[in-house]
Amino acid sequence: MRAQGSLFLAVEGIDGSGKSGIVKHLADHLRAAGREVVVTREPGGTPEGEAIRGLVLAGADEAWDPMAELLLMTAARVQHVRRLIGPALDAGRVVLSDRYVGSTLAYQGTGRGLSEGFIRSLHAEATGDLWPDLTLILDLDAATGLARSRRRLTGEAVDEGRFESLDLAFHERIRRSFLAQAARDPARHAVIDASGTPEDVQARALAAMEPLLAPTAE
Repeated sequence: MRAQGSLFLAVEGIDGSGKSGIVKHLADHLRAAGREVVVTREPGGTPEGEAIRGLVLAGADEAWDPMAELLLMTAARVQHVRRLIGPALDAGRVVLSDRYVGSTLAYQGTGRGLSEGFIRSLHAEATGDLWPDLTLILDLDAATGLARSRRRLTGEAVDEGRFESLDLAFHERIRRSFLAQAARDPARHAVIDASGTPEDVQARALAAMEPLLAPTAE
C-alpha cells in the first residue's frame, strides 16, 4: 500500500530529448526540499532489468521480433515495479524514472505496430496497472533529437544504439505517440518544450511538477 507523500514521476520523450538531465535536475530539487528520491530508468532499475537492457538496446535492429521485444521490456518492468518502484512508494519516497510504460506504447506500439490495447492490458496484468502520477514528456523535433542521441552514443562509446539505427520516420512516429498519450490523459501528462536552453527546460519541468508537491508541503 502506497504511503502518504509517495510520488511516482516518469520522464519520457524521443531519443536525445534530454530526459536524463531533467531527471537529475528534478531529483536534486526534490532532495534539496527534503524528499527521499529514488532515481531509476527503463529498461533497467534492477540487475535483471539492466541485463535485459543490454539485450534489447544493443546489436542489429532485426535481432528481435517486435513481440519478443515487447515481452522483454515487460519482463524488465515487472522486476522494476516489484523490486524497486513498489517498495519505494510503499516507503513514502519519490520515484523518478527515465522512461516507463509510455515508451512501450510509443516504441513497441506506434513504432513497431503492436496493438495499444494489448500493451495496456499486458501492463495492467503484469504490474497491477501501476501508472505514474505524472509523466513529463520532453517534446523535441525528431531530427534534432536523433542527431543529439547519435552524437552522445558515439562520444561515450555506448553500445545502445539499436533504436537510433532506425530511420527518421520511425522517430517521428514515436514523437507523435507521446503527444497523443498526453492528449488522451492530460491530467497525468505535461508536455514540455525541450527545444530551449537547459535552464528553460528545467524551469518548465519544475513548474509542471510543483502542483503535485503542494499537498505534502509543510
